[in-house]
Amino acid sequence: MQPKMSISEVTVFLRQVFPQIDDSFEVLEIGPMRAKVKMLIDHQHIRPGGTVSGPSMFALADVAYYIATLAMIGPEALTVTTSCAIDFMRKPAHADMWAEARVLKLGKVLSVGDVTLYSEGQEAPVAHANLTYSIPPK
Repeated sequence: MQPKMSISEVTVFLRQVFPQIDDSFEVLEIGPMRAKVKMLIDHQHIRPGGTVSGPSMFALADVAYYIATLAMIGPEALTVTTSCAIDFMRKPAHADMWAEARVLKLGKVLSVGDVTLYSEGQEAPVAHANLTYSIPPK
């Protein structure tokens, strides 16, 4: 199954429906049932101790999975998170992060998958999330 939206189409759509995140995320890749998304880390994402905060990493996982799902189903703004569990495995560096999102099952009403998060300069993943999204009825 091929994506219904390209990187440029997803980027334009996100700017329209979520202008508040426009300066924080960059879509790097879109492929069948997957997406790679970069989060530009700045002072607002850093917690005491000089590491990226958990809520920022959660946002990256959520946005990356939203993009992976939208790329496959088309521009459905009301596709929403219904479940997310995240495991923080390593302390990320004070650096940009990227996420690799995989759609494992795409149904008519649910999209189920996972996201692995990485910190620039570190080879091993720093977090892993499992997500379920609800797709609005046609």
